Amino acid sequence: MAAPTTPDEDLLTVDQLAERTGVSVRTIRFYAGRGLLPAPRMRGRTGLYDTAHRARLELIGELSALGFTLAAIERQLERIPHDAGPEELSLQLALLTPWAPEEPDDVDRAGLHRRAGRTLDDDGVRALEALGALTALDGDRYRLHGPTALASGLDTLDSGLSPELWRRAHEIIERHTTAMAEDLMTLFQDEVLQPYRDRGRPAKERRDLAAVMARLKPVTVHGVVTAFGRAVNRSIRDRVGNRGDTES
Repeated sequence: MAAPTTPDEDLLTVDQLAERTGVSVRTIRFYAGRGLLPAPRMRGRTGLYDTAHRARLELIGELSALGFTLAAIERQLERIPHDAGPEELSLQLALLTPWAPEEPDDVDRAGLHRRAGRTLDDDGVRALEALGALTALDGDRYRLHGPTALASGLDTLDSGLSPELWRRAHEIIERHTTAMAEDLMTLFQDEVLQPYRDRGRPAKERRDLAAVMARLKPVTVHGVVTAFGRAVNRSIRDRVGNRGDTES
């Protein structure tokens, strides 16, 4: 597929690209050297960058902000043709944006105490890690996985039930939700994304597909919560019914 032509007024030098995107010239050249950006158009000895370069650079920045490592970004961009336009890159970002908000924040032990609003002993910290509220890093530092996760973990510690019980409950949730996420992603990949690629990534479908993704995320999360609640209700009714049969 031939790259679309870009009007001269939309072409930027590397200095102008840096000013427009807020990414330093050195970083742009580093990305280009790693193959993350296609080579600029050359006009004499001057390299010029178009809207696709800017979109790809913005995608790299967004992925980095989402916590993707450089190696992971490289692997993702390897799958995107160098002549992909801004709409295709916007679709890629829509596909990769987290389904649930994540706000990781690295703190030391004192910072953890401040966020928790209390002094935590080692057992409390280990319990919060087992519950997925934080991850212990090197040097007595911790990565918090957002205020909601921390508040939920603290509520769990205050429940009066054994932290071991909650840890096991968390493992059950993680195991089943991971399997469910894999199945859902496989279904979407096989039934939606792959047919789109097989059709040659038609431009008219890109915006619609990005819009579908925006709607799919909250609908799916709501569906999971609703289905889980109904499943618990059924389990309660079944257990009460079985107990009644036993006692009669």
